[in-house]
Amino acid sequence: MITPASTTPASTFAHGDTDHATLIGMTVPLMGGRWQRDRIVLGARIPPAMAAGIARSGNVAIDLAHAATPALRLTAPARVALAYDPHSLPDARAALIAASAQGGWPIAGDPQSLALLTLAERIAASEIPVLLEGPTGTGKEVFAQFIHRLSARENGPFVAVNCAAMPEAMLEALLFGHKKGAFTGAAETGEGLFRAADKGTLLLDEIGELPLALQAKLLRALQEGEILPLGATRPITVDVRVVAATNRHLAAEVEAGRFREDLLYRLNVFPLRLPALRDRPGDIAALAFGMLLRHAPAPGQPGWINRAALALLESHPWPGNVRELENVIRRAILLADGAAMIGTDHIVFDTAVRPVGAAITPAIPLDSARSLSDVAFASEARAILESLANHCGNRAATARSLGISERTLRYRLASMRGAGMLAVGGAA
Repeated sequence: MITPASTTPASTFAHGDTDHATLIGMTVPLMGGRWQRDRIVLGARIPPAMAAGIARSGNVAIDLAHAATPALRLTAPARVALAYDPHSLPDARAALIAASAQGGWPIAGDPQSLALLTLAERIAASEIPVLLEGPTGTGKEVFAQFIHRLSARENGPFVAVNCAAMPEAMLEALLFGHKKGAFTGAAETGEGLFRAADKGTLLLDEIGELPLALQAKLLRALQEGEILPLGATRPITVDVRVVAATNRHLAAEVEAGRFREDLLYRLNVFPLRLPALRDRPGDIAALAFGMLLRHAPAPGQPGWINRAALALLESHPWPGNVRELENVIRRAILLADGAAMIGTDHIVFDTAVRPVGAAITPAIPLDSARSLSDVAFASEARAILESLANHCGNRAATARSLGISERTLRYRLASMRGAGMLAVGGAA
């Protein structure tokens, strides 16, 4: 028996049983420091009372066992049972990584991701702004939360805001706050997200969507630690660490005149670029097991993903990155319908917005436009549809190629649907 060691790192045990030494030896040494390795307690046949005590102390109890039919189960909050086949250690390693990440921590098995997390851990100890770049769905918010949790601000608030999702007319008030009566409808004073994040971290996601006028106010907030709410005459001091995230290349946005160069330099003190999921294949199996733990924790649901299914996942290009992987695993759990494990028959990948190279056909021919304004609208719609087709339905790439924001692109597509130029559900 491996006796759990509640006062020592997970790789240290009180007794000499080596049943799980190979799995532990190939997994634990590669884990992070206090944020991962020191939070887990491994053992065999952990008594329930002891496992509950480990969980109450803020650690994760992982009960290891050998089994011909492997399974990964969340038996209670921060308590995981991992039964694995010792002849399939790579898959068991991926499952152990997923189990160790309980509590909302990053899941990483690829050397590239582990190196990024090591760097992010060092950055967290400082107060410098951080810029997270990478395609949509690669886990930028998870990295931002990771930096916050390892910083001196961990007990302060973590506030995340998507700059592309907020109404442009309300952005300034939402970010910097407003005084009562500052604008029509301002019946009460609003503190704004900067003040909500005081003594903590503010994640500005999709910062490339921030209008130029607000970029100037953001620059002052970063430089001076002050904000000026709408309708106020005196600035308010705030203590906020800003983490910015974008799926755009901001240097190119500066060249195009859509982003302030001085703000870029202020944010870009330490950039971290998150690669697409297809470029870090070592993460795929671990992430898949992590999503299985999250979405299929109950008895009667699949507790494992077999090797053939994992190989299928690892060979997929993942245009939707981690978000697409989560969709696939949730779908597989449903299709498994009580099976002990997920197999290849349960893996159904997301349908692309449009097949590569396929033309997008509007619901009404664009050439039916009559007036000059109709002709202009139809011409713009044709350019949008052609660009969507060229970029395989990717909105971010389409917006960049057209020199507009994703918000503007969404508005144009909605107008096209309203005019009958695009079938409902087209170019989703």
